[in-house]
Amino acid sequence: MCPDDILPIRPRYRSAAPGSGNEASDGAEEQFRRLQLRHVRAAGHGQAGAGRSTQLDEPVTTQELAADTLALMDQLGVGQAHVVGRSMGGAIAQHMALAAPDRIHSLALCASFARLDPLGRRVLSNMREALEWRMSWADHARHSVQNFVSAGFFNEQPEQVAAIERLIGGETRLPACYVRQNDACQTHDTLPDLGSIRQRTLVMGGDSDPICSLTATRALAAGLPNVRTEIFAAASHFFLIEQPDKFNRLLLEWLAH
Repeated sequence: MCPDDILPIRPRYRSAAPGSGNEASDGAEEQFRRLQLRHVRAAGHGQAGAGRSTQLDEPVTTQELAADTLALMDQLGVGQAHVVGRSMGGAIAQHMALAAPDRIHSLALCASFARLDPLGRRVLSNMREALEWRMSWADHARHSVQNFVSAGFFNEQPEQVAAIERLIGGETRLPACYVRQNDACQTHDTLPDLGSIRQRTLVMGGDSDPICSLTATRALAAGLPNVRTEIFAAASHFFLIEQPDKFNRLLLEWLAH
């Protein structure tokens, strides 16, 4: 294994097509570009039911998705990797470290959680219900976008907010797949097991994130034995978009060690 292998676990939403005007990005494309400039091998994927992955309307857990990701590493011939996971991706990364500690060189958990707090549960439930009631990704986006960015960003960057809304509203996967993944987040709980994750771990969170709040972020960090925590002030769940320069600097510095 090359210690510079990076396996980012992709977020739920794909980025808009380049050149479409006011593109929103989940932050991954820019990070891939910067990693490539440093001659680092990186591979990203969407979990089952997200992106271009198989659309299945059946129960799923973060533990099962971690097993899928480890199987992907096998297919790619990656023995060990740095794993970067955002939101549910960070939850999956925790199970990867617990199941196969020898294969995980380090973790970077972005806007993630070991157990959702009551606020995060309510926000996720509300977003799921909006999609189930309307069965429209565009309506879901309109009711959800304010949960992903800070109030300041929402008020001061209307074009970028509109682009994020188009990004979410342009989803093509089955709504049932989102519901299943939403349920997987609700039931994820590694809080009692975090002490067994010995890999060096970078935890990053936004101080205005209602999904993975400071309560959830601090609980995650407090349970990890070898952790560094970075909080993004005046930023929310999409702090990668709100403060991309800081995020890219922190992650690249982390991976360099």
